[in-house]
Amino acid sequence: MELRTAASPRDVKHYTTQRLREEFLIQNVFVPDEIRLVYSHIDRIITGSATPAEKELKLVAGRELRAEYFLQRREMGVINIGGPGCICVDGRTFEVAPREGMYIGMGKRDITFSSTDKENPAKFYINSAPAHTSYPTVLIKREGTPEEDVVIIKEENKVELGSLEQSNHRTICKYILPGQVESCQLEMGMTCLEPGSVWNTMPCHTHDRRMEVYLYFDMPEDAFVMHYMGEPQETRHIVMRNEEAVISPSWSIHAGSGSRNYTFIWGMVGENQDFDDMDGIRNEDIL
Repeated sequence: MELRTAASPRDVKHYTTQRLREEFLIQNVFVPDEIRLVYSHIDRIITGSATPAEKELKLVAGRELRAEYFLQRREMGVINIGGPGCICVDGRTFEVAPREGMYIGMGKRDITFSSTDKENPAKFYINSAPAHTSYPTVLIKREGTPEEDVVIIKEENKVELGSLEQSNHRTICKYILPGQVESCQLEMGMTCLEPGSVWNTMPCHTHDRRMEVYLYFDMPEDAFVMHYMGEPQETRHIVMRNEEAVISPSWSIHAGSGSRNYTFIWGMVGENQDFDDMDGIRNEDIL
């Protein structure tokens, strides 16, 4: 598990491009038959993946957590962006299809990941946050019929925003948030941009009470996203390629524009779970 320390906005304005990428960019997220994790001191979020191909992968705490098992004092959200796979939680196996997710509550001890087809392996993207109580572990589906331990994303949590004229026609699909899938701190969801749209949010904003991590994907090799961060009057950018993630502190804006449309997963951790608790930034105030 890689460790990343927090950063002051006063320091970040002096970073070189390379230093900025070292601090906030997460590359090589999905590696076959590996669990790869980055522990950030920013709200103690852990970001990473499990990519089982030839073998089953078991999640362990590692010395960095000083815990008996990974979710002893944590909760976790997972969204599968690869082929079909399975997540086994304390002996119960959940089949997780592409674009489906899971919330796994604090206290679950034994977690393993596997793929249904090694030629088309699952890519389980992971966000984990500290937790103080345990909420039910559930499989999250975009469509279907609710069952025991299966949550279907509500229609009001599939929000279409923007327009092609503004280059930001997109659908926000909220997976983990109050009123649908309960958690202590973690919120997760996926935003899909329509062809011809490239902006993931406009106008941009900050979340002073929570940080955010983005994973950009669904892009060909020659495509990229310009991810904008920094204070509104001290903006910086990071060039993002397919299946790369970026850490966005609470004091930073987070916006992006791509060379084509793309999809991204957002994960938020902090003291406020109100999805609309944002500090808006006027376009004319961004420098």
